Amino acid sequence: MLKTGSKAGFKPIIGGKPKVLILGSMPGEASLKQSQYYANPRNLFWEIIAALFHVDHHANYSQRATQLISNRIALWDVIGSCQRQGSLDSSIQSSTIKVNNFIELFGDYPSISHVYFNGTKAKTEFYKRVLPDLTELQHLELILLPSTSPANARMSRDEKITQWSKLQSAFTEEV
Repeated sequence: MLKTGSKAGFKPIIGGKPKVLILGSMPGEASLKQSQYYANPRNLFWEIIAALFHVDHHANYSQRATQLISNRIALWDVIGSCQRQGSLDSSIQSSTIKVNNFIELFGDYPSISHVYFNGTKAKTEFYKRVLPDLTELQHLELILLPSTSPANARMSRDEKITQWSKLQSAFTEEV
């Protein structure tokens, strides 16, 4: 049984031979209630992915997940569970964080060569709690992108799309 304020994340959206892994920190309240990544309608994640990879952000969740996989993109969160009141990353109680099993994920999907962080909290927790155990994976490109969350209001939609277009470079590097 979860304690009050305890949150548990989702399994990854992953399949085939992904090249890119996008990591968030922990699903927000709207996402947890709907059991869907980036379910808050004000979060720009699906809109940005649609703009860059021709994914239909109006399609149902299952179809969007399938379209991500067909574009060789995987999606997960760094934090598997934690205690947090509300949706803000700043409300996550650090001592309660349990990270997801990345050793298993990278072992099962060696085709991943690029990891993109959806915001600073995802990057910080990955570097602190995951990266020290991934000594065999120095080939990974680790890239911070601005958070797509509505809490990141200092950057416009267009500025976020421009920054997130870095995702496309992972696919242009292929030989």
